[in-house]
Amino acid sequence: MVRYISFIRLALLVSNSWNPGGRSSDFEFGARRHDYYYGRRLATCSSDKTIKIFEIEGESHRLVETLKGHEGAVWCVAWAHPKFGTILASSSYDGKVLIWREQPQNATSPASGSTWTKVFDFSLHTASVNMVSWAPHESGCLLACASSDGHVSVLEFRDNAWTHQTFHAHGMGVNSISWAPAAFSGSLISSNPGPGQQRRFVTGGSDNLIKIWDYNTESKTYNLTQTLEGHSDWVRDVAWSPSILSKSYIASASQDKTIRIWTSDASNPGQWTSQTLEFDTVLWRASWSLSGNILAVSGGDNKVSLWKENLKGQWEKVKDIEE
Repeated sequence: MVRYISFIRLALLVSNSWNPGGRSSDFEFGARRHDYYYGRRLATCSSDKTIKIFEIEGESHRLVETLKGHEGAVWCVAWAHPKFGTILASSSYDGKVLIWREQPQNATSPASGSTWTKVFDFSLHTASVNMVSWAPHESGCLLACASSDGHVSVLEFRDNAWTHQTFHAHGMGVNSISWAPAAFSGSLISSNPGPGQQRRFVTGGSDNLIKIWDYNTESKTYNLTQTLEGHSDWVRDVAWSPSILSKSYIASASQDKTIRIWTSDASNPGQWTSQTLEFDTVLWRASWSLSGNILAVSGGDNKVSLWKENLKGQWEKVKDIEE
């Protein structure tokens, strides 16, 4: 069964269906497609412990590599920004995070083809690693990992070496994690790291809570700055909108059959209000378009719905996609 799909292509996320089959502590979730950056590479992962890389040409696809290295079902794959090379991160029920890199078979002759190599193997967690998420490239080469052991780990590649820090986040397990844009809402993106940029992310847990974490440059640690309450069951996914306009948005998908869209204004960044979207099914995934103005939602009914904020500040459905 394919668990997760990550697609390097400039387009809107589309989420595939899955068989919910109840609720389990190993965080079984279905196929999801991440569409971002550029290129025509598609990565999928599965409960058969493998990762597959495809080349996409129009309506056709070609399998170019099958990656084997995990000892359990692979839950998530995520592409790094292309400025760091062709790099893929994967996480698994085996508690590991693996980093894969595509390299030319012959360094002096790139046309000779390429091969995929496992370049790093991290065993920082004592339970399933449910999700991995790369930070915006302006912040550096950073990978955040969410685990059922209740901890978050943040890996950083700098000066040709990996460092990491791990901290407790949710008592009953961390299901999802999503980085904020590198620039604060209301500011303009800069291609170079600077004082106006942030390292900030949001987590969702089995304790029904959403938590926001900020990086302290003096202590060099990630500190809890806010807890958002409102869901009555597990938070399965969180997604921070990439928009850097006057407002910040976080979408949360829950086992309680609701999506909550949390909004914070640039004039009062510490205050979050939420709107609730009610569904007839458990919600598993929420993902923003690249511009951050359209939200895609998927759940146990094999449907994807698209939502957009109207001029009155209310979120309304603009399209249903059924399989």
